[in-house]
Amino acid sequence: MNRSESESARSGVCRDCLSRIPAERRCLACGSPRVLRHDELFDLSVAHIDCDAFYASVEKRDHPELRDRPVIVGGGRRGVVSTACYVARTHGIHSAMPMFQAKRLCPDAVVIRPRMTVYSRISRQIRGMMEELTPFVEPLSLDEAFLDLTGTERLHGEPPAIQLARLAARIEGTLGLSVSIGLSHNKFLAKIGSDLDKPKGFSVIGREETVRFLADRPVTLIWGVGKSTNRVLSAMGIRTFRDLQRIGREALVNRFGAMGERLWNLSHGKDGRSVNRLGQTRAKSLSNETTFFEDTDDPGRLDGYLWRLSQKVSDRAKAKGLAGKVVFLKVKRSNHRLLTRQTRFASPTQSANQVYRTSRSLLDQVIHLGPFRLIGVGMSGLQDAFAFDEGENVLDEDVRTLAQAERATDSIRARFGDQAIIKGRALR
Repeated sequence: MNRSESESARSGVCRDCLSRIPAERRCLACGSPRVLRHDELFDLSVAHIDCDAFYASVEKRDHPELRDRPVIVGGGRRGVVSTACYVARTHGIHSAMPMFQAKRLCPDAVVIRPRMTVYSRISRQIRGMMEELTPFVEPLSLDEAFLDLTGTERLHGEPPAIQLARLAARIEGTLGLSVSIGLSHNKFLAKIGSDLDKPKGFSVIGREETVRFLADRPVTLIWGVGKSTNRVLSAMGIRTFRDLQRIGREALVNRFGAMGERLWNLSHGKDGRSVNRLGQTRAKSLSNETTFFEDTDDPGRLDGYLWRLSQKVSDRAKAKGLAGKVVFLKVKRSNHRLLTRQTRFASPTQSANQVYRTSRSLLDQVIHLGPFRLIGVGMSGLQDAFAFDEGENVLDEDVRTLAQAERATDSIRARFGDQAIIKGRALR
């Protein structure tokens, strides 16, 4: 038995005081029952970290009077739930649920409009803490990311499991937010692990137990197995990973092609994808949209929505350090037909003013086709924002002045909140 095997077999880690202790029920140092125990605890290095009910948790942190109340972050009767706190979830509310349905399930819920600028700022703080442990951080969204901590024990003097427990404690201590962690030997299993024991969970899935651990779990845990694929699998008698494990690789490939190969690999816990270092992956587009309670073709009302949506898209781009060369508009007519228009720039932008002005001109092209039940704004053709300096390298003095004013506005909003400066058009 090597050093790692010997140490793992007889030791655990207290998640509260971070002491390495024999695998007892409670920590011998501080008495905490939150002891991590696993035979491979110190041999695993791929993690997935997921903030617990992120948007709702931020709102409860900033508004302590809401601590015990059901909180929904979202908006509009015909909108959807962005995040629901755990109190709200006991009523059956979940993300992406239509808002009218959520309000019917929990009439007393407090509904809060998303504050993307605040969430983005906190996300950057959490990401900074992650990067102190490893450069191999792959964000999936504002509230979750993969980390590869291979080789970091020599740098930090403690195995990844303890580094992660320390990180969770630091996030909670400095930001007042909790996270759940999955630790395993690949991304697929780490992602599953982070969702096993929310909130404040820390789940470990080792190599030796992988096939056994997956066996009785539903195949819907596999990314890409949605309702239609699940119906096909169910018709074949495949409902669990065990069912997939019983089918040969060749049979699955013959039936599903490349998807069959993926199903076979994941059913056996095989995932060869690496954690992409921060900056190596980039979203293809950023967008925001809203669904109206009543269909509208009122130019003033649509203009107000365009500004607010443009500002949200701009805030997200700035938070992610991205800029786009394409701005697009989408509207959905009362008959549910979706219309899209776009404009491509010579140079990328992340300016709310430029996104708004462009989307407004695109709206002018289709407004005669209203009324609309949905409007959305976005940008694509994304690239790193540090590759240019918008406003400084343009010849148009008006554009340069607007960019400088926008940076000043951003600074004030970051310091005093989203409502510190509100443009008149946002009130429409």
